[in-house]
Amino acid sequence: MKSSFRFLLLLALILGGGILVNAWSFLGEARIARKELKEFPTQIGGWQRTGSDARLDAETMKVLGASDYLLRDYRRTDGQVGNFYVGYYASQRDGVSYHSPLNCLPGSGWTLSQPDLVAIPMPDGKSFAANKYVIQNGDTKSLMIYWYQGRGRTVASEYWGKIYTVIDSVRLRRSDGAMVRVTVPILRSEATAQQSAIDLATNATKTLSEFVPD
Repeated sequence: MKSSFRFLLLLALILGGGILVNAWSFLGEARIARKELKEFPTQIGGWQRTGSDARLDAETMKVLGASDYLLRDYRRTDGQVGNFYVGYYASQRDGVSYHSPLNCLPGSGWTLSQPDLVAIPMPDGKSFAANKYVIQNGDTKSLMIYWYQGRGRTVASEYWGKIYTVIDSVRLRRSDGAMVRVTVPILRSEATAQQSAIDLATNATKTLSEFVPD
């Protein structure tokens, strides 16, 4: 009796899973309205865009695989500069996914040191954790912070980002998301650069959800 029950339960689970997978394949991913990153505000808080947005070459884009991206320099009223990058992926179901700076930067000649987590304050008074590294290439030394964002989640861990993507793909029929990075040159001190990077990140989060939907 027990073996028959277990068999029927297992059969039901297999059939249910098959129906769910096929239904999701038929329906496809949910369509989420968003603004293109080229429309991201040219002024965020005390930061103003400087110069034109950088464009990546075709070979880089082929490796990156992003659906949309923004690579822009900002300058604060006190003269502090910072670089802001967002790589957005409309879907990660076909093997296309975020590219971690830990994999990309060393191949471009950068060394990464002093890994840590920093808190990024949000407009609602809460905060989230972001990765922090000191990066250096020759005489150029900068402070970098980055995180993964999408579907109402903001996480520092690439590992958890991928787990949540799988969960949300089933639960919400969504696998969209972005990797967000802020880089500030270290001119006076690392502490000053970190404070500036956090300030730029905080101001960016005020409108980021319009481009990377919750």
